Order: sequence, then C-alpha cells, then structure tokens
Amino acid sequence: MDKALILLVDDDRAVKHLLSETLEIEGFLVMTSGNGIDALTLIEQYSFDIILLDIMMPGMDGLEVCERIRDRYPGPIVLISGRDGNADKVIGLNVGADDYITKPFEIEEVVSRVKAHLRREQRSRSARKSTESVLSFDNGSLVIHKDTYEVYLQQARAELSTKEFQILTYLAEQGGRVVSREEVYEAIWGEQDAGDIHTVTVHIKNLRSKLDAQSRFIKTVWGSGYKFAGERD
Repeated sequence: MDKALILLVDDDRAVKHLLSETLEIEGFLVMTSGNGIDALTLIEQYSFDIILLDIMMPGMDGLEVCERIRDRYPGPIVLISGRDGNADKVIGLNVGADDYITKPFEIEEVVSRVKAHLRREQRSRSARKSTESVLSFDNGSLVIHKDTYEVYLQQARAELSTKEFQILTYLAEQGGRVVSREEVYEAIWGEQDAGDIHTVTVHIKNLRSKLDAQSRFIKTVWGSGYKFAGERD
C-alpha cells in the first residue's frame, strides 16, 4: 500500500518539526508549509490524503485556506488552533473542516486522529466500490453518485464537502428510518471521540442551505433526530 501523503501547514517551526518528524516515523509522507499562500500552491500541485491546518497564521489564516480549498479538495481537513473556544470550532466546521485540535496537544492524539481519518477514508472508498454507486430519488430530482462524490439537484450539481456528502448518503440509505444525531456522528466520524454532537447539527444546517432549504429531503424529527424523506426511484 502506498504511503499516505500529509500536508502540514503551521508557521510555528517547532510544532511543524515535531509533528512532521513524528508522522514520518509513523510511516507517512509529510510535506510542510509555513503560510496559507504557499499551502494553496502545494494543494494545486499534489494529491494529499489529509491536511493539517493551523488557524492562527499571519496573512491568510487557516480558516480562509480551508474555505478556499473545500469545494475542490475531497479529503479530510483538520484544523489546529491555540485558542480553545467553541466559536472557532463552529466557524471551522462551517467553512468545511472535518476535525479540530487545540494546542497544546498530545502528539499521540494527533497521530491517532490522522490514522482514524485515513482509515475512514479507506473504508469509504472500499464501501463505494462494493455497493450500488448511484442513488436516485423523486424521479431523478436528487441523484447521488457515490463513486465520484457528486450530487445533482434538478440536474444541477451541488457543491458539498466530504462530510456533507457522507451525511447525505448515510441518511438517504436508511430508507426513511429516523436516526439520532449520535447515530449520524458514529457512522460518519466513527471511533473519534474528541468532537461533539453539535458537529452533526452544523453539517446538517450546511447541507440544507446548499441543497434542501425547504427541508424536502432531510426532515427533523424533534427529540429523535433526522430522517430522509425522498422516495427511491
């Protein structure tokens, strides 16, 4: 199996050296950048399996980088911040991040998170290859292409982040069953335990703003969770 390629973006040389050295010892390939502008250039040139992105950088900060690349970069984005505040977490999720780590951190935790994200991406790829690749609902009004991570609403492509796509697909495959936020979180984020259920709420809100403003497909069942209301073609 090829080694996973990681992009680490941080203007703190000590942190960058520690993380890159540790991740390389763990068997990963690591490229580094000290600012957002250079990171954007690297992302255009290489296919990274995961991006670790510091928020507090001079010039273009990590949140702006995340927002700029989210629609064209399908892999996991993990934000790293020296500020431990829910506001930053919510903003990060809103611009497309998949995870959030607060400094100072335990290096083992970062390695564990990276491995967990990469395992989930590998499982997702394997699952897409082994199951039906196209889901169509309401006479083709909504079409989900599982193999290419593409979604079409009324034949127009909807630009979704990886996690938004995974949540939509998960709900669509439940056959109208009501699923709790906890079930959604476990299905999409797996054994990762550092996030919170609010993550699901934020992603559902983003999904609706992009795809389902009238809640035609994703219904909230108050006190229970969500269910998908589209009728399978």
